[in-house]
Amino acid sequence: MGVDFWIEYILNWAAVPVGLFAFVHAGLQRGEAYSAANKRTKPFWMALTGGGTVACALFHFYDFTLMFWIAGLVAILVYIVDVKPKLAEVQRGSQW
Repeated sequence: MGVDFWIEYILNWAAVPVGLFAFVHAGLQRGEAYSAANKRTKPFWMALTGGGTVACALFHFYDFTLMFWIAGLVAILVYIVDVKPKLAEVQRGSQW
């Protein structure tokens, strides 16, 4: 087992805890916050982050199922990078 194996192994499994974080975070937010932030519904994001996490757990970074793994990771990262900050902004309220 070379260094390339360990890099691929770590990349493959590092996505799962990130997905679990996104899924739990999506579940802990109020449903109204999604509407207020002009993002889809809470069940939509729960399904997307949950499905992305399952895809990252089932499929592999280093074989022919790479496209499913990438799709799952993209779904998770869209929630973390786009939706999560908007939800925090909406729930925090105006700073003025």
